[in-house]
Amino acid sequence: MRTLRLLVLACSFVWPAAAAAGPLQDDLVARRARLMERLGPESLAIFWSAPTRVYSWTVNFPYRQDSNLLYLTGIDQEETILVVAPGNGRQREVLFIRERDARREHWEGHNLTPDEATAQSGITTVRPLKEFEPFIAAILSRRPPQGGEDDESEFAEALKAHRARISLMLERQADLSAPLGPVRTFAALLRERFTGFVVDDVTPLVHTLRQTKTAYEQDVLRKSVAISGEAHRAGMRAAAPGRHEHEVQAAIEGLFRQRGASGWGYPSIVGSGPNATILHYRAGSRRMEAGDLLLVDAAASYGGYTGDITRTYPVSGSFTPEQRRIYEIVLAAQDAGIRAVRADVSMVEVQTACEEVIRAGLFELGLITDPGGQQFKIWSTHGFLHYIGMDVHDVHTTRVLQPGMAFVIEPGIYVRESALDDLPNTPENAAFIAKVRPVVRQYNNLGVRVEDSFLLTAGGLERLSESVPRTIEEVERFLQTGK
Repeated sequence: MRTLRLLVLACSFVWPAAAAAGPLQDDLVARRARLMERLGPESLAIFWSAPTRVYSWTVNFPYRQDSNLLYLTGIDQEETILVVAPGNGRQREVLFIRERDARREHWEGHNLTPDEATAQSGITTVRPLKEFEPFIAAILSRRPPQGGEDDESEFAEALKAHRARISLMLERQADLSAPLGPVRTFAALLRERFTGFVVDDVTPLVHTLRQTKTAYEQDVLRKSVAISGEAHRAGMRAAAPGRHEHEVQAAIEGLFRQRGASGWGYPSIVGSGPNATILHYRAGSRRMEAGDLLLVDAAASYGGYTGDITRTYPVSGSFTPEQRRIYEIVLAAQDAGIRAVRADVSMVEVQTACEEVIRAGLFELGLITDPGGQQFKIWSTHGFLHYIGMDVHDVHTTRVLQPGMAFVIEPGIYVRESALDDLPNTPENAAFIAKVRPVVRQYNNLGVRVEDSFLLTAGGLERLSESVPRTIEEVERFLQTGK
C-alpha cells in the first residue's frame, strides 16, 4: 500500500507538468513525492532559499542556493519558498518566487517567470513571493487561501483536531541564550498567532532522502567527478619547480568552467612543501621548489553536485625516498579502506581498516612508539571518510553504507615538527618526543593525502575518480610524460 500511495502521489504531480518533462524534472517530481509520502497528509512543510551573503560592503558573494531547496525544486534563485502539503486536495506543492522587476533585472539579471519556474521544477502552482505569508495565515486560520480552497484537505481536518504538524528545517540551537535563527523565529511567530499544530524538524527526513542518490543523481555526480578528474590532470601538467601554487589552481579551476561546471564545489587547496601539511591551506602564493611535494584538494560543482579528490605529487616528477615511504603508507591505508567497503558496513569499520595501516606504517618508520594507541593522530589528524553529494561534506542520518551512497576515502599523514611542541608537558610525552624527534626531522614538512570519490552500487564499489593517477608509478609516469 505504501508503494501504491507513492506511485499515486508521483503521478498526480507528473501529468499537469507535462510541458516541464525531462530527466531532472522527473527526478524532482519523484523526490517531492517521496518527501510527501514520508511527511503524511497531516503535515505542511516549508523550505526557504538561502540568503545572499555580503563579500564587501555593496558586493555580494556569488549566490549559492540552499542545498535542500535545490534538491527539491532545482531552482537556483534567491527569494524562493516551497510549501509542501501532502494532505491538500489540489495545491499539494506551491512555489513562491519574487516578482519580476525591470530595474532590478537591469542591475542583477533575469528573474524567473512563473512558467520558467514550472519548467525548471515541475511545480505547476507558482505564486508571487508577497503572497506567501497571507497563504500560510489563511491555511492556519482555516480560511480559503487566495486563489481558491482545497476542498479535500486532510491538513485542515488535522488542524481542527489539533494534531497537524508544521515541518521546518530548524536551525541548530547552541544554547538557551543564543538568538533564534530565522526559521525558529518564524516558528515562534506561528505559535503565537495560531493553534492546532505542533512544529517539528523535517531536517532528518530530508537528509535521509538526500543520502541515497537516485539514478539521475548518480549520473550527474559521475559527470561532476569526471570534470574534476580532468582538471586534476591539467593541474599536474601545470606543476613544475619555479611555478607558483596559484598557477596550478588556475589551470584546475579554469578547466572546471571550460567543461560546464559552475565553479568549484569547495575552495581549492593547493599547497606545496610545508604548505602541504596545512589541512585547509588557501593562500596559493608560494613558489614551488625542486623536491617539493604538492598537495591538491579540488573538485568542480556540476549540476549542483560535487565530488572530492586529493592528490599529492612531486613537482620535480619523482618521489624522494622519504616522500615515497610516506606516500606508500597513505596509499596502502586507502586500499585497506576500499577492501573493507560493502553494503551494511559502517564507516567506522572502514575508518578502522585505514587506521590500522597508518599505525603500522608510522611505527615502522619510527614516527610513533605505540602501534596500538592513539599516537598516530599526531600525524594523521582528520577522519578518513565523509559523504559527498550536493555538499562536499554531504548530509547523512546514518553511518552505515548502502547502495546509492557516495563518499570519499581520504587517509593522510602530515609531519610537522611543531606538532611535538604542542603536546602537553608530561614525562610520557617528553620521552616520546626525545625518541621520535630525529625521525620527525627526517620527514619534517611532508604532507600526503590521497582522496578518491566513490559510489556504492548494487554491483559493488565504483571509484568515480579513477581517471586521476594514484599509485606512485602512475603519478610519476604522468608527471614525466603528461599522459
